Amino acid sequence: MKPQVTLLFVPGDRPERFLKAAACDAGGVLVDLEDAVAPEGKARARDAAVAWLAAHDGYLRINAVDTPWYDEDMAALAAARRLRGVVLPKSATADQVAGTVRGLPAGVPLLALVESALGVREAAAIAGLSGVARLLFGSIDFALDAGITPSEPDEPELLWARSALVVASKAAGLPAPLDGVYTRLEDEAGLMASSRRSRQLGFGGRLCVHPRQVEPVHRAWRPTEAERDWARRVVAAAGESGGAAVRVDGQMIDRPRLELARSLLSR
Repeated sequence: MKPQVTLLFVPGDRPERFLKAAACDAGGVLVDLEDAVAPEGKARARDAAVAWLAAHDGYLRINAVDTPWYDEDMAALAAARRLRGVVLPKSATADQVAGTVRGLPAGVPLLALVESALGVREAAAIAGLSGVARLLFGSIDFALDAGITPSEPDEPELLWARSALVVASKAAGLPAPLDGVYTRLEDEAGLMASSRRSRQLGFGGRLCVHPRQVEPVHRAWRPTEAERDWARRVVAAAGESGGAAVRVDGQMIDRPRLELARSLLSR
């Protein structure tokens, strides 16, 4: 599964928005059957999502395991022939997630959306399951579940939970996780600042709730010109040193710093 920097939510009961979402250069369109859809619209949203995913690449967020809609969501997946991945909300334990993995069509990966204190505690076990392709952080629901009131804009109260998902993903050999949504739709500067902090923490991208968020998030995950300039000079200096540690901008550059420079240039 190719890691994506962005997944863009689109409500499953608004099929007129599916193509618009697909046209905005997000890494993937994530059709939502869960929070974005009222109970009376679940069946209609499921039908629209599956019909669209039969002809277009995309992802699907189904309803949680303990809801009345889960079984019908799972049964409908076989008809979504171009389904690239299923997002399981409220992923909390390895047993729960493994049960969903077993019910997926062959070859369809699962993205585990961790949204609770239990899920964060069990993140390493979830990430280690065969069939789990990536962890996603449901930061808003996690804060509610844990009784945390995050302080904007940095949300230091969520630092430990975010780092837990990053470490669990790396240890399991998964792509870096996707961070949660940024809810201030008109605040591009805040979105950029929040996204750069997420990148610094080790996240590989984030979930988006509006098309206008996609380009700023992609920009936030690209190295800045200053980072690229530093990386070029580090790689050049290392090449001239023949592999020995070198000094660049007053810093000692050894193998880990050289690998960081190469990683920045590869983006």
